[in-house]
Amino acid sequence: MAIAAALLRLFFSLLSLSLLIQLSSSEVFFEERFDDGWESRWVKSDWKKSEGKAGSFKHTAGKWAGDPDDKGIQTSTDARHFAISAKFPEFSNKNRTLVLQYSIKFEQDIECGGGYIKLLSGYVNQKKFGGDTPYSLMFGPDICGTQTKKLHLILSYQGQNYPIKKDLQCETDKLTHVYTFILRPDASYSLLVDNRERESGSMYTDWDILPPRKVKDVNAKKPIDWDDREYIYDPNAIKPEGYDSIPAEIPDPKAKKPETWDEDEDGIWRPPKVPNPAYKGPWKPKKIKNPNYKGKWKIPWIDNPEFEDDPDLYVLKPLKYVAIEVWQVKAGSIFDNILICDDPQYAKQVAEETWAINKETEKEAFEEAEKERKAREDEEAQRAREEGERRRRERGHDRHYRDRERYKGRYRKRDRPDYLDDYHDEL
Repeated sequence: MAIAAALLRLFFSLLSLSLLIQLSSSEVFFEERFDDGWESRWVKSDWKKSEGKAGSFKHTAGKWAGDPDDKGIQTSTDARHFAISAKFPEFSNKNRTLVLQYSIKFEQDIECGGGYIKLLSGYVNQKKFGGDTPYSLMFGPDICGTQTKKLHLILSYQGQNYPIKKDLQCETDKLTHVYTFILRPDASYSLLVDNRERESGSMYTDWDILPPRKVKDVNAKKPIDWDDREYIYDPNAIKPEGYDSIPAEIPDPKAKKPETWDEDEDGIWRPPKVPNPAYKGPWKPKKIKNPNYKGKWKIPWIDNPEFEDDPDLYVLKPLKYVAIEVWQVKAGSIFDNILICDDPQYAKQVAEETWAINKETEKEAFEEAEKERKAREDEEAQRAREEGERRRRERGHDRHYRDRERYKGRYRKRDRPDYLDDYHDEL
């Protein structure tokens, strides 16, 4: 037992050492957890400021935070454009994996607005950064109404932006979610939500950047001798003797001649006909498996003569900035824990440290806040009902008083002498 325990401790020690070596060999290009002093690393753009449409960010953990000390930056002021960026030492993702990860929480009923981030290349005037500034990668959710719940994944290639062809859906609740995009040197990618892979594939197939490697041969024709009948009639089947003499209908054996039937006047009585249960319809031989079946013929794929491979398809222009540029009808989204590195394992570890350990606490805080909100709404609704009932009673009392006074007036006029009416008319 002691030897087994010692071997187990040795195994975990070696595993930890291996992981430590792996993490030490990874490179982190940018990591922002929005601690105090974050404003010194970020530049707020003046884009839309002159039009009075520029929004600002506030440093907060939000209303129902899993960890009140883990703050991010939150969009504030409704119906505004938000643009902010941070610079880091320029690097290229050539021959290395690129990992972009961040978390966002839509604390508001967003109605319509984005929650994505961008990676920029080349020189950018950060004070003028805006929606028209070219970018190399755009990634993250975009929500508008009940129809649009999109997760953007747009890559730039030779100056043109290409959105992913897949219909990716984002999270729409009011809790924090972590989005991770991994792009590898073989042009394969993975997309993770909350540390779980949701999509994967290749830039060759999931973006319309290059023509496809293979295309269907439009000139191909199905061979004459291609038999695609899976079942055939049994050629050895023999029709049973007398099959064709079986009538489709027979006289109803249960029918009886009516007692009032008069053959002199009504003719010879014949029972009505009914379907013959022995009749099976026109004879057909049974079907059997076709011994010559070759399967359903499909148009063959051939090499696309227009395809020209680019081994650097996955390579973005050297990256230098990370930026947030969104429009929101209702503000309140919290961006946090932005990471750019070359090691998916390190990104997973960061997500565990910053999101996973706090998600249950955040969920409980959110549910408690929802209970309080619902209680307030119920209380306000009850007060409104009581106020409405009070006003209805007052209106009913006033109406009853007016009706009573009108009745009294008619009664007094009806009972007084006519000469008094003349007197009142003279007055």
